[in-house]
Amino acid sequence: MIKNFYEKNILPPLLNCCCGTKPITYQRKKIIPEANGDILEIGVGSGLNIPFYDKNKVSKIIALDPSEDLNAMAKIKAKANDLNIHFLTGIAEDIQIPDSSIDTIVITYTLCTIPEPEKALSEIKRVLKTNGKILFSEHGLAPDDKVVNWQNKINPIWSKVFGGCNLNRDIPSLFKAEGFVLTYEQMYLPSTPKFVGFNTWGEAKISSHD
Repeated sequence: MIKNFYEKNILPPLLNCCCGTKPITYQRKKIIPEANGDILEIGVGSGLNIPFYDKNKVSKIIALDPSEDLNAMAKIKAKANDLNIHFLTGIAEDIQIPDSSIDTIVITYTLCTIPEPEKALSEIKRVLKTNGKILFSEHGLAPDDKVVNWQNKINPIWSKVFGGCNLNRDIPSLFKAEGFVLTYEQMYLPSTPKFVGFNTWGEAKISSHD
């Protein structure tokens, strides 16, 4: 009962606040306007990416998230930004979309939370067109041993408080393991604790060898 109350009433606004900081919003602005065609956003959450889509490039947007409460928050943002978005309540490990049907997949601050990220990326690969692209921005495993030590120590508690979010996932390695080719940048976000602030963002495509 306590867990259900927390997940329904406290966690959604908490995630909306933490994922809407100024440095993270700046990262969103870097990549979201590059989305084009038929778009699938994995882990739309409360809809923090919605204001940054370029309507001139968008054919349609499908937004996937397992949380009905977060979807409800995102629908309000979609209406406020005059974007017609089709919302799906579901998980990234089992995307109810046909093969090779999506031009752009957007995934931001979500790979940290997906229980089976390898399976999710396999599904993403399935629904992405051969010449499609993934636009991503994620926090993850830091390059400095001292920071990594803190990430590993904090992670068990952090994950419980923040809805399954993990501090120490190696984002580039996850993509590469599924055969994606990456173009990306990395840095510690300003005004953000290092243990949660190491950011990787860029573009992923299906390898021509697949």
